[in-house]
Amino acid sequence: MFRCPGCYNVAAQDFRYGKPYTKELEDKIIEDLGQSYVQGLTLLGGEPFLNTEVCLSLCKRIRKEYGHTKDIWSWTGYSWDEMMKESDDKLELLSLLDILVDGRFLLRKKDLTLQFRGSSNQRIIDVPKSLASGEVVIWDKLVR
Repeated sequence: MFRCPGCYNVAAQDFRYGKPYTKELEDKIIEDLGQSYVQGLTLLGGEPFLNTEVCLSLCKRIRKEYGHTKDIWSWTGYSWDEMMKESDDKLELLSLLDILVDGRFLLRKKDLTLQFRGSSNQRIIDVPKSLASGEVVIWDKLVR
C-alpha cells in the first residue's frame, strides 16, 4: 500500500507474491519456533497489517503455545499515531506484538547504521509499555 521508494522488499508489495498460507505452513512455523535458538517471529512486508487474518491467527497461536517466551516483532509503514486510528483487527494484532518498527521507509532519511531500521524517521517501539502508558515508549535496548 505504501510502496516506499527504495523499499528493500519490492516483490512482497504484490499481493499475489509468494505461496498460499496453509495450516501445514503454520504448523511448520510453530514447530520451528520451538527450537531453543529461535528467539521469535518477525512480521515483514509488503505490509503485515493489511493481512491481519493470517497474522492474527499465527500470533494468537504463538501466544497460546509459547506465551511470551518467544517475541513477536513487526515492521509497518503506518506510524504509531496512524495505527491508533485503525480498525479493530489491526489494533488486536498490534496488542499481540512485543516490538513495532513504525513508519514508512524514507529514502532521503536512509541510514544503514541504524539498528533494525532503514531510515531515521522509523522508531523501535515497545508495544506493551506503549499501550499501557498511552504514549510511545521506545525500546530500551536501542543503541542507534
